[in-house]
Amino acid sequence: MFTPDQVRRYSRHMLIPEVGAVGQRKLLDAKVLMVGAGGLGSPAAYYLAAAGVGTLGIVDHDLVDESNLQRQILHNTARVGVPKVESAAETISELNPDVNVIAYDDVLSSRNALEIIAEYDIVVNGCDNFPTRYLVNDACVLLRKPMVDGSVLKFEGMVKVFMPDSGCYRCMYPSPPPPEMAPSCAEAGVLGVVPGVIGCLQANEAIKLIIGIGEALEGRLVTWDALEMEFITYKTARRHDCPVCGDSPTVTELIDYEEFCGVPAPVKEEEPQAVTV
Repeated sequence: MFTPDQVRRYSRHMLIPEVGAVGQRKLLDAKVLMVGAGGLGSPAAYYLAAAGVGTLGIVDHDLVDESNLQRQILHNTARVGVPKVESAAETISELNPDVNVIAYDDVLSSRNALEIIAEYDIVVNGCDNFPTRYLVNDACVLLRKPMVDGSVLKFEGMVKVFMPDSGCYRCMYPSPPPPEMAPSCAEAGVLGVVPGVIGCLQANEAIKLIIGIGEALEGRLVTWDALEMEFITYKTARRHDCPVCGDSPTVTELIDYEEFCGVPAPVKEEEPQAVTV
């Protein structure tokens, strides 16, 4: 059953035959984990919350910085210096009180990734570094969780859905590139609207998976060039020799991803805490 407020709030969803009351109930019952509350996590989490995803977990250990505000729409000037998960939870609670926000103000690592991800139906990956990207991928494969992956840089972005038994991030990128060959947004920059578009596409794919409508980006990778206004779709496939999801996997537990990617590990002194808002 829906309350009168919910009927009014989600009326435009319920008018769509492919969604309706049944689909809206699936959204309210869903549990989605957002990895990162930054450029991709902001629009993805905002639209998932607006759609009525009932439980939204957010993992991020950073503080809001002025340089974030050009693209990270969950935050504002008054919250500079505040933990991103705290700022995100406040924005989402103001947008939709139906959403139960679980904020993890911690570094996602081999120490806690399996425990956190196991609690959710779908993972939306909006991280901005290779160690976390490989970590989330491997954890999702081991736990058989769908992952909606996205990445952006300068004027370009891409989005992909990885489903159990249909390939994973390591099928596409078995090993990370050298750090000097893969600059981050902090090093190379990003046009503010690019993560907005890609994050919205990630939210769209997660909603489709939750409701069970449309055709997910399984076996396909979509890229977007903002300057040329061009979307290109590439076919992808599971690699039988993939070290994680292949026929004879060699990665059967989470590893030291910073060492694997050749970058220093982030530091968070406090023990991980999940705060329900």
